[in-house]
Amino acid sequence: MKIKVGLVQQSNTSDKQANIDKLIVNIRDCAKNGANLVVLQELHNGLYFCQTESTDVFAQAETIPGASTDLFGALAKELNIVLVLSLFEKRAPGLYHNTAVVIENDGTIAGKYRKMHIPDDPAYYEKFYFTPGDLGFKPIQTSLGKLGVLVCWDQWYPEAARLMALSGAEILIYPTAIGWESTDEEEEKERQRNAWIIAQRGQAVYNGLHVISVNRVGHESDPSKLTNGIQFWGSSFIAGPQGELLYQSSQKEENQVIEINLSRSENVRQWWPFLRDRRIDAYDDLTKRFID
Repeated sequence: MKIKVGLVQQSNTSDKQANIDKLIVNIRDCAKNGANLVVLQELHNGLYFCQTESTDVFAQAETIPGASTDLFGALAKELNIVLVLSLFEKRAPGLYHNTAVVIENDGTIAGKYRKMHIPDDPAYYEKFYFTPGDLGFKPIQTSLGKLGVLVCWDQWYPEAARLMALSGAEILIYPTAIGWESTDEEEEKERQRNAWIIAQRGQAVYNGLHVISVNRVGHESDPSKLTNGIQFWGSSFIAGPQGELLYQSSQKEENQVIEINLSRSENVRQWWPFLRDRRIDAYDDLTKRFID
């Protein structure tokens, strides 16, 4: 089965409506160029607000279903595309998640995934805002197949991708927001970006699946002025089931549509039977924090 994947890599401002208007234009552009599946970046409606800890930000959260799923659902139905969203979910008073939502091509919600791994690092204070996900690592069934949707920090955990693969995911998808702090040395910046790419290409190889990773671009200042803000590095990409790069974007705003052949996964898994040779009888210690 072949599908065309649209990647929307854009910069955002504090003007939510302007961001959404730009997203709509970019999604339409991907659909015009044949995309069946369009993937957006992490928390695409606004700025990456986790650079600081502020209770005022919780006002940005929304319910699912809600305004964004209604708006983008209507657009997905109009364009006949499957659309992957990334939203700040208000589940209940005082309970919030970083949630990916998959919209089917008829405009309905096919499913959602709540980010499981939550970072707490300088400029990425996500634990202040997000409760860890509780939906597990379950692929979302769509008309294009089973989508293994994870979010950003999940990229660094091979267990997450593996559990998606073992549950039947046919593609791994990562909406992302990651970049550099400007005081880092150039060599360190490249080490970080390359590690990010290598880690996800590894997930493609280990699991014999395509990986789609969509990052944001542009500079977003630190409201607290304690750092120089984040320069998001873009570099969105699609890797094939042997880790081969089918496309990698620049560090500027762009839309791209790439055709992928999902049937290659079965071929690669026949050549490289990693799932067959797993020693599931010897992995109990993986559930421990550390082995003393």
